[in-house]
Amino acid sequence: MIDVRRGNPTDDELAALIAVLSEAYRTEVEDATADPTPQRSAWELTQRGLRPPLRRDLGWRQGGWQHGC
Repeated sequence: MIDVRRGNPTDDELAALIAVLSEAYRTEVEDATADPTPQRSAWELTQRGLRPPLRRDLGWRQGGWQHGC
C-alpha cells in the first residue's frame, strides 16, 4: 500500500514508482545471503555458564533458589 501525502501523482508515476521499488527489493533479496553456520568467537568458545538459567515458571520466590546450596 502506498500512501501519498503530498501532491497528485498520476497513475503512470505510481506505476513507475512501484516498478522501481519492486526491482530494488528483488535485487536486495537475491543479494542477501545468510551464513550457513554462525561463527562463534574465541570468547564464546572458552566461556562456561556461571550458573544454570533461572526458571521463570517458578515465580520470584523460587526462581533463583538452588536446591542443595
